[in-house]
Amino acid sequence: MEYQEIAGRMPEKVFQYFKAISRIPRGSGNTKAVSDYCMAFAKERGLVCRQDEACNVVIIKEASPGYGEAPTVMLQGHLDMVCAKDSSVSHDFEKDPLKLVLDGDYIRAEGTTLGADNGIAVAYALAVLDSDDLPHPRLECVFTSDEETGMVGANALDMSGFQASFLLNLDSDNEGVFQVGCAGGIRCNLTVPMSWEKRRGIPVRIWLHGLSGGHSGVDIGLGRGNAVLLTARILDELLRAAGNQVSVCGMRGGTQDNVIPSDCVLDIMADAGGLETVREAAASMEAVFRKEYPVTDPGLKLEVSCGEEAQEGTALTVRSAAALRAFLLNAPNGVQAMNQQLPGQVKTSLNLGIFKLEQNGSVSASFLIRSDLHTEKQALCRRLETYADYFGGAYGTAGDYPEWEYVPQSPLRELLCQVYREQYGSEAKMETIHGGVECGLFAAGIPGLDAVSMGPQMEGIHTSRERLSISSVNRFWNFLTEVLRRMNQMECKR
Repeated sequence: MEYQEIAGRMPEKVFQYFKAISRIPRGSGNTKAVSDYCMAFAKERGLVCRQDEACNVVIIKEASPGYGEAPTVMLQGHLDMVCAKDSSVSHDFEKDPLKLVLDGDYIRAEGTTLGADNGIAVAYALAVLDSDDLPHPRLECVFTSDEETGMVGANALDMSGFQASFLLNLDSDNEGVFQVGCAGGIRCNLTVPMSWEKRRGIPVRIWLHGLSGGHSGVDIGLGRGNAVLLTARILDELLRAAGNQVSVCGMRGGTQDNVIPSDCVLDIMADAGGLETVREAAASMEAVFRKEYPVTDPGLKLEVSCGEEAQEGTALTVRSAAALRAFLLNAPNGVQAMNQQLPGQVKTSLNLGIFKLEQNGSVSASFLIRSDLHTEKQALCRRLETYADYFGGAYGTAGDYPEWEYVPQSPLRELLCQVYREQYGSEAKMETIHGGVECGLFAAGIPGLDAVSMGPQMEGIHTSRERLSISSVNRFWNFLTEVLRRMNQMECKR
């Protein structure tokens, strides 16, 4: 996308930096290059900066004239992005730059996630740091790594030297909605051993795809189908209908545990006499799923491809196939409890985001648990631990991060609401979210920190349908810079 296509529709510097980081592959676990880019940016401008071993970057810009007594403000976002793409798209997230596309009022990427979650936060902060005519207090701009895989960067960040009284986290995707609390989360990994044997049969691949997927926190309450668990129902139907005429060779679905799986592949072998039963069972289940998910997953498709000749291969034993079916059909998933104090909001959930059964290997399943309450989060952990133990498997956790509790009194919220009212002519909304943001870790690490999460309008995050509203980016820039300008009216809280 050429700059001329968007000139005048987005703040120049914001788009300049968003486009620049879109050229840098920066999936979770691959943030060194974009981290180095931010460090080079700071050094070129003579700004104080530091980079740690986790690839977190901190850039300091001293206060503008007249703002020396204003409280320090932290602008914060994360460097990494979720890497998801359409099955038909050839894109290497380790090497290829994103292909940005202008689509009316939106920017999207060609067949992949856009990375506006959370590249737009980085672009805003760099644009602020690069502006000479913008009044502002002392700024601590913090870019964390690997937020999408358990807030790894924020967990590793040394917060002892920060002076910020206020945190503006720019990792929300709904303009006009200020996030003031969030769920905590933890990743649980289960492995279950399987037994294999030599079998002979015609190879068959069953591919369920085209589901909507989505963010495992924000979208978990929408009732969208989980491709892994729907494929488990296909497997159950096949084993019931065809019995010993089919054997299981492999199964895999999902790419991120914080993404609802949108596709899953099941590989089996079938006797020649069982092929028609397999086709009929698959067609029957496709019809069932279309009836069950007509609104949430209208693009659902089920494809069956068969080999031409029987061949030797490795498949699960009958007993292990039964164990696999039992494991998947009984796996907990989705909304577990609603918030009794905030009607309509999810309180506790878990998402089976990654599932793998490779030939001659074990079952591996990764769940992401989210909850507003630490006790309910721990209860689900113990449930999964017991579940793994029942199947003779192993259990482990990673990426534990705390919930961010709502604070009734917030001078920062008062200022944000005042500026929003003046610029938009309406009232901003305050919400706690079921997704995770890093504010909880910063609030725990910096005593007395007053924090709010906000951002411009985005849609379809964590999916190839992700897009960013250009007009919203412009409005939010005006809002953000006005908030910074008024920080000399605020009292230092630390």
